[in-house]
Amino acid sequence: MRDKWSSKLGFILAAAGSAVGLGNIWKFPYSVGTNGGGAFVAIYIVFLIIIGAPLMLAAITLGRKTQLSVFGAYKSIDSRWSFVGTLGVICGFFILAFYSTVGGWVLYYFKSAISGALNITDPNSLGEIFNSLMNSPKELILYQFIFMLSTVAIVLKGISGGIEKASKVMMPALFIMLIIIALRSLTLDGSMAGIRFLFVPDLSKITMDVVMNALGQMFFSLSIGMGVMVTYGSYLDKKENILNTGVIIPAIDTAVALIAGIAIIPAVFALGFEASEGPGLMFVTLPAVFASMPMGIIFCIVFFLLVIFAALTSSISMLEVAISYFVDEKQKSRVPTTLIIGLLIFILGIPASLSMGAWKDLGLIGNLNFFDLYDKLTSNILLPTGGFLLCIFVGWILKAEEAVKEIESSGIKFKLAGLWCFLIKYVVPIAIFIILVNSYRDFFLSLL
Repeated sequence: MRDKWSSKLGFILAAAGSAVGLGNIWKFPYSVGTNGGGAFVAIYIVFLIIIGAPLMLAAITLGRKTQLSVFGAYKSIDSRWSFVGTLGVICGFFILAFYSTVGGWVLYYFKSAISGALNITDPNSLGEIFNSLMNSPKELILYQFIFMLSTVAIVLKGISGGIEKASKVMMPALFIMLIIIALRSLTLDGSMAGIRFLFVPDLSKITMDVVMNALGQMFFSLSIGMGVMVTYGSYLDKKENILNTGVIIPAIDTAVALIAGIAIIPAVFALGFEASEGPGLMFVTLPAVFASMPMGIIFCIVFFLLVIFAALTSSISMLEVAISYFVDEKQKSRVPTTLIIGLLIFILGIPASLSMGAWKDLGLIGNLNFFDLYDKLTSNILLPTGGFLLCIFVGWILKAEEAVKEIESSGIKFKLAGLWCFLIKYVVPIAIFIILVNSYRDFFLSLL
């Protein structure tokens, strides 16, 4: 018998956990810092309402209707579209290969925070710690292995016994820790400058790049393009109300991103650091920010623990996409399948782990090392392609009106059905197509 979520709350926390990951706590704050602050946030929220929520509902509805893995969901309605499910499985493989690399970095920093090694106020010295890690192959692979092992251990126990139970603990804990750090950040002198930067839009900062970056951040943050939400939706009971999940999950995802922004940006402003630091904000600037606070080392430990939780709630969802394919379509047993797939992804991730140090100059295609190739292949090609095809499939192949019948089959009335059908058939595909054109262009330019 196919496993199911034991409760609606369990599903929401697991699905939100999939969406809430390094993209919210690592990428969102530095994207705000490098894209004009409040202008970026405002555009992000508009895109979330118009595109993110409708697409989230489409993915969950497809999964709940078919009760199959992402591959089986497409195949059962139109076998010619089963390749979209295959893309989702492949995408999950490659994302988790480099995601587990960054997860390993976070584990290393958590250990370093506990030992007091990060209690340094000089960003240059912290930069040397990061560079030292990047040039330590044994430590990189060890921590990547530990992260992957933790992911496998949760997924081994299935949906209700593993993913749901873990999410019910990690998601509330993540929220509590993040709010504690945000409150601490707000008590610092000068923090209000960071709040103004975060929430007061400066319209002069809006450029096409800012708009595209906000659209991309919203799209990739919600974990839609790789089939996670289709897979998770397939474990829902037919009596569950799925209409509100299309709102609740994006709302939780955005709330975490905004609270992460409140936890980080005001503290960066208050203590005189640069919000536009970029990707190094979490690993170089933030430890310096914490070290500059009274009792900062405690907040540093708590912060990296919550990032571990965020990373794990996402990684288990990525692994489940592949596992559900083999269990549902190939009739394989969950335990050996999870162990084998987990090992394969770990091996696939080793070159990504070494790409910032020992294999830094080893370009696999063009100028891209393994880490960058995995990242750009998934972010620029597979994810937006999967999201675009999902939208076309639900809107035009399954038909949006049929999807509405599935949504209402649990006895609810979808009052905005007409608007949702219009968005999913016309507005969302056009918006994602714009992402696709830019993503494909950026990917192929990076190969030159």
